[in-house]
Amino acid sequence: MSGNQPTPIWRKTHLWCFSTYFAEGFPYSIIRSVSTFFFRDMRVSLEAVGLTTLFGLPWILKFFWGPLVDEFATKRRWLLAMQAALAALVAFAAFLAPLPGGVRLIAILFFAGAFVAATHDIAIDGYYLAALDKVQQTKFLGYRVMAYRVAMLTGTGVIVSVGASLSWPAAFLCAGLLLGLLVVYHYFFLPECEVERRPFRHMARIFARPRLLAGAALAAAVVAGLFLFFRSALFRGWAEALPLLKELTFARAVGLGLVLALALVAALRRRLAALLTRDPDSFYGRAFLSFMEQEKIGLVLAFIVLARSGEFMVSSMASPFIIDLGIRQHYGWISGGVGLPASIAGAMIGGWMISRLGLRRVIWPFLLAQNLTNVAYMLLAAGLSPYLEAHAGAAPALFIGTGNLLLAAGVHGFDQFASGLGTAVLVTFLMRICKAEFKAAHFAIGSGLMSLGGIVAGVSSGFLASWLGYPGMFLVSFLISLPGMLLLLWVPKE
Repeated sequence: MSGNQPTPIWRKTHLWCFSTYFAEGFPYSIIRSVSTFFFRDMRVSLEAVGLTTLFGLPWILKFFWGPLVDEFATKRRWLLAMQAALAALVAFAAFLAPLPGGVRLIAILFFAGAFVAATHDIAIDGYYLAALDKVQQTKFLGYRVMAYRVAMLTGTGVIVSVGASLSWPAAFLCAGLLLGLLVVYHYFFLPECEVERRPFRHMARIFARPRLLAGAALAAAVVAGLFLFFRSALFRGWAEALPLLKELTFARAVGLGLVLALALVAALRRRLAALLTRDPDSFYGRAFLSFMEQEKIGLVLAFIVLARSGEFMVSSMASPFIIDLGIRQHYGWISGGVGLPASIAGAMIGGWMISRLGLRRVIWPFLLAQNLTNVAYMLLAAGLSPYLEAHAGAAPALFIGTGNLLLAAGVHGFDQFASGLGTAVLVTFLMRICKAEFKAAHFAIGSGLMSLGGIVAGVSSGFLASWLGYPGMFLVSFLISLPGMLLLLWVPKE
């Protein structure tokens, strides 16, 4: 089939765009969110539950194997293969849950499943970029964000409810069955949109190379050593002497290391280019080099990493802030009844305005709106500071009043709406910097790097909140969002 956009894909875009991005968000919710409910319900310690943050590493690291999805088979075949594997993995968890050592086995299973899910994301994003042109990509951006949000709510709402009210084996079995139905639907109704470059079986030759195996073994040894170090008495002693280190987890340390590695790659890109181009047929090398050789790449990389730094800091502390206000019992309807519709509306309106006005005209005001939510939270925290002080270690919580409750819900709704706008323009920006030959690889690189902004924010937000209080932390989060917005003056936007 030709690599051009076939008519059937355009006619069915509403359906497959929703179904594929629902299929992308649902495994993420199971592995990242539902798992924490499950482990805590199984009376796993809070320290062990905290280790589930490791499940997020593959979504940061996915750009390392993103080029493989472009080079071998087709995005549709990758999508179906990973989706089927996820259905089997989640369903298998249903049989492990009742076993004596089932909880530990499920943790290992989900960690492996995180790599499958991250690869699944690469395939879906690559399919979206290959099947649609730039105008269509922008037009259907709202649908993909909406489907992803609905999938997250299905996982944290429906599947968790089944696990809590019936049993966790029933919950995991339902989740696996739902993914299995999506596999069947996509197998029969998801159109093909590209020609296969190289078959799957040729990929085995790459992984059989001695240098690659040695490098993988070395990387695994380094990661294992780092993991053991963070659990050692030596690190705990350092953390007691320097409280900031308590905020530094294994996952965040890996993310910070990747930021430093990225800066080193940017500085040495010419030497790396000479090294990687020794083999002119190296698709893997050309995928990374073509990304690094774009116009003003230094500014582009800085913008990608910084663009959501302030937002990530707010998102890390928004839930604890709501709890410390003493309105945790209202969080369900605030999040689901106000936040979710506002987020979907922001994404839909954002996609529509980008398609009508263009990215260049809306990216700055949309990002400004996204970062003004930090100021809104700051003002809310300052206005309700007496309740924050009263609830510090106090029980039962004092009711903040109906008016203040509605004000808090309104700020959360504005936050989610503006976040939807910001997501729309940033996803569009990432799509625009993807070159035709390496769409899946380039989007994986861009989205992986953008998530690194949350590493530093996650390390610092809790420390700043305890040191400066919530108003001061929200003010700092707005200030650190300014460099990303200023870079828009020089970053290419088309």
